[in-house]
Amino acid sequence: MLILDTTFRIDDALAKSPNLADRFSQDDLARIGAWVFDGYTQDCQSRSDWEKRMQAGMNLAMQITKTKTTPWPNCSNVAFPLVTIATLQFHSRAYPALVQPPDLVRYRVIGKDEKGALSARAERIGKHMSYQLLEEDEAWEEQHDRLLINIPIVGCAFKKTYYDGEKGHNVSELVLAQDLVMNYYAKSVEDCGRKTHIIPLYRNALHSAIVRGTFQDVREEAWYNQTATPQVSAQTTNSADQRQGTTAPQGDESTPFTTLEQHCFMDLDKDGYSEPYIVTIEATSKRVLRIVARFNSTKDIKRNSSREIICIECEEYFTKYTFIPSPDGGIYDIGFGILLGPLNEAVNSLVNQLIDAGTLANTAGGFLGRGAKVRGGNYSFSPFEWKRVDATGDDLRKSVFPLPVREPSGVLFQLLSLLIEFASRIPGNTETLVGALPGQNTPASTTQTAVEEGMKVYGAIFKRVWRSMKNEFRKMYVLNAAFMPSSKYYGEENRSIMKEDYLGDSGQVCPVADPNVTSDTARVNQAMTLKQVAASTPGYNTVEVERNFLRALKVENIDLIYPGPDPTPPPPDPELVLESKKLELKAQELQMEHQQFALELMEQRRLNTAEIMKLEAQAMKLIAEAKGEEMGQQLSALQTAIGAMKTQDDSMRARIETLLKGVEINERAKQSSSDGRGMARLAGPSSDQGIPGMLPPTEGIPEGAMG
Repeated sequence: MLILDTTFRIDDALAKSPNLADRFSQDDLARIGAWVFDGYTQDCQSRSDWEKRMQAGMNLAMQITKTKTTPWPNCSNVAFPLVTIATLQFHSRAYPALVQPPDLVRYRVIGKDEKGALSARAERIGKHMSYQLLEEDEAWEEQHDRLLINIPIVGCAFKKTYYDGEKGHNVSELVLAQDLVMNYYAKSVEDCGRKTHIIPLYRNALHSAIVRGTFQDVREEAWYNQTATPQVSAQTTNSADQRQGTTAPQGDESTPFTTLEQHCFMDLDKDGYSEPYIVTIEATSKRVLRIVARFNSTKDIKRNSSREIICIECEEYFTKYTFIPSPDGGIYDIGFGILLGPLNEAVNSLVNQLIDAGTLANTAGGFLGRGAKVRGGNYSFSPFEWKRVDATGDDLRKSVFPLPVREPSGVLFQLLSLLIEFASRIPGNTETLVGALPGQNTPASTTQTAVEEGMKVYGAIFKRVWRSMKNEFRKMYVLNAAFMPSSKYYGEENRSIMKEDYLGDSGQVCPVADPNVTSDTARVNQAMTLKQVAASTPGYNTVEVERNFLRALKVENIDLIYPGPDPTPPPPDPELVLESKKLELKAQELQMEHQQFALELMEQRRLNTAEIMKLEAQAMKLIAEAKGEEMGQQLSALQTAIGAMKTQDDSMRARIETLLKGVEINERAKQSSSDGRGMARLAGPSSDQGIPGMLPPTEGIPEGAMG
C-alpha cells in the first residue's frame, strides 16, 4: 500500500496543474516510482501466458521459422500461411468498408427538426470531425490501417485519444496490445484500476519536455547522462529480432529511454477515496517524471451532503478495438494467431514431413558390401556419366543395397488437405471469398448466396470495430467541447465551426460506415434498392437518396456532379411539349393563311386601283362631253362608285399592313425561342383580335363594290 508524507487538497488548482511532482518530497517520489513499477511488473506477470500465445501467433502470421536440425540439419522448414491469408482477407474487407473518406463521422439528429437547425449543426459537426481525423491528424488513417491488420492476428489493439498542446489539435494514436499493460482479468479498460502505457522516448523529446516544464528536470542525474537501456524482456527481444531478421543493436546515443505512463489511483488527500492520476516514470531508474490529475475540475467530483467524495468522473484516454472476445473473460481478446495457431503448426509439420519424405526418396543412398571393389568415399553422378570400377556387374549388384525409403504418404496428404479445409472455415476463407471462380454452370444467385453466407463471419467483427470507432469519436467530441476555441475556420473551403456545436450530447456521434454492410457490392445493391423504392413511393428525400447512391459508387465531388434539383430545371412534361408542338404547327398554318390572304388582298387592291382609274377616266370624259341633265346623273353615279372603291382600297391597305405586322411579330418570337430566351408567341385568332384594324377576310367591303 502506498503511504506518503505529503497531503494534498483536492481543488481546481490541483486538477489543472501541468505537473504535481514538484509538490512532493524526494522520498515520496521514490516511493511512488517504486509503487508504479511494482504494479507494472505484477500486471506483466498476470498476462505472461497471453504474451506467449500472442508472440507465437505473430510469428505464424509473419511466417517466422526457427532453425531445424530434425530429422537432419537444414531439413524442410516451411511455414504455411494460414494466419497470413486470414489476416489479409479480413483487412482487405474491413479497411475500405469502415474507412470511407471524405465523410467519416456523422452526428445523428433525434427528434423533429422543423427549421433544419439540428440538421445543419449535425452536418457541421460531421464535416469538422471528419476533417480532424483525415486532414488535421495526418497519421490517423495510416495508424487505423495498421490497427485493422493487427487485431486479426493479436485479437485487440487500442487507440489513445487526447489533446496535444504542442500540435494544437486532437490526436488519436495507435497503441498495440503489448504496449498497454493491464491485469489480464480486469473487467474492462474503463474499470481497470491500473493500466501502463510503455512509451519509448528519445533523448531530444525528453529534453523538450523538460524545457517546456512538462517533466521534472533530471538532466543532472546519472541515468540521464548514460546510454539508455530498453526495458524489454529477452523473449520479446528475441521474437522481434526474428521477425525483423536482424540482431538487436547495442545501446547507443540514438537508443530511446523507456517511460512508463501509468493511469492509476492514489489517495493524496488521505480521505479513504483514491483519486485518478497519471504518473510517468523512467523504467530503468524508476524516476518520477510527471504526475497529473486525470479529471478536469472539481465539477467532476460527486459529493454527499457531508462533502465527502462519492466518486470522481475520470477522463478515459484509451479505446479498445476487439476482434473476438476472450472466452475466459480476459481483457486481452483473441485473434486468428491464437485460433489458427495449433492447426497452422500441424499443417506446417505435415508439409515438412511430406517434403522431407520426397527429398529422402529422390536422394540416392544405401549400403556397400565388402565384395564391391570400389574406392572409399562418397560418389556423386552427373547426367550421362559412367564410372569405372574393378568389380563385375554381378558383384556390384550383390554388394550394393539401396536404403529402403517409402514414397511420400498419400494418407498424410489427405490429412493435410483435411486440416487446411477445416482451418479455412474458421476465418471463412472459402474459395469464392478469396476470388476463386465457381464451378461451371453455377447460377449467379447461388454464388451470391454463398458469398453472403461466408461474409457473415465478418459481420459480428465489423460491428465490434464499428462500436469501438464510435467510442473513439465520442472522446474526440468531448475534447472539442473542452479545448476548441469559440469559433474556427478550417479546410480549403474555409468552413466554420463553433464551440457551441459541441455542447450537446456526445452519444449521437457515430461513424458514417454501416456495420451491416461488409462489401462494396452489398452497399451498391442497398443503395440501388433504396433508389428504386424512392422512385415509386412518395415521401422520400430523393436528393439524399441520389447522393447516397453516388456515395455507394464511391464517386468524388458529388456536390459538383449532382448539385440537386434547384440549380438544374426539371425536364418539361412530354404532354405539354406535344401540345406546344401542335399549337406551333397550327400557328404556322394560320400564318401561311394570313400571308396568302394578304397576297390576295394586294391583288384585289391592284384590280381595285385599276378600276378606280378607269372610272376616273370615264368621269373626265363625261365632263368633257357635258350634255345636260343626263350627263350630270351619270357623273354623280361615277363619283359615288369611285368613292366607294377608294374606301375599299383604304380598308384593304390597312388590313395588308396589319397582316404583315403580325407575321413580323411571329418571326421575332421564333428567333427569341431559338436563342433560349423563352417559348415563341404563337400567332392565332386570339392574338389577331387584339391588333387594331384587323378584320375578317370579307368584312368591310361593300356589296357589289368588287365589281
